[in-house]
Amino acid sequence: MTVAPMIRYGLLLVGLSGLLAGEAVADAAKKNYRLHCMGCHQLDGTGSPENGIPSMRDEVGHFLRVPEGRAYLSQVPGTLNTPLSDGETAELLNWVMTNIGRASIPAGFKPYTADDVKTYRATVPQDIPGMRVQLLKQLETIQLGSVR
Repeated sequence: MTVAPMIRYGLLLVGLSGLLAGEAVADAAKKNYRLHCMGCHQLDGTGSPENGIPSMRDEVGHFLRVPEGRAYLSQVPGTLNTPLSDGETAELLNWVMTNIGRASIPAGFKPYTADDVKTYRATVPQDIPGMRVQLLKQLETIQLGSVR
């Protein structure tokens, strides 16, 4: 085998390993959603609003439109109290945005990082339900419709 085909073969293997690594992260985040979120928010993110569990489906991304909303999603009890590392939590939040939040994600969405989650977890508001009410009022003022 000459050098050029070996280089092409090597580059193909590197590319494929990168794709597989990305899929592994997505699979881990999906698994973590099922383990830590699905029990309340359901497989598809619709929750149970009649029982106080908000729907995230096509809605959760709206929280990224207000300054404290990005932090809030790292600070809700279900996210905050998981045994996940900051990096795993960031991957989970990014998976939720892409797969559950979908159309609600604002243009220019910046994926969460482990450092983001670490910072947000270090500054948790005393009144999480009150924070949600405050954020929803802010969202209403920018007229987003049916965000719950």
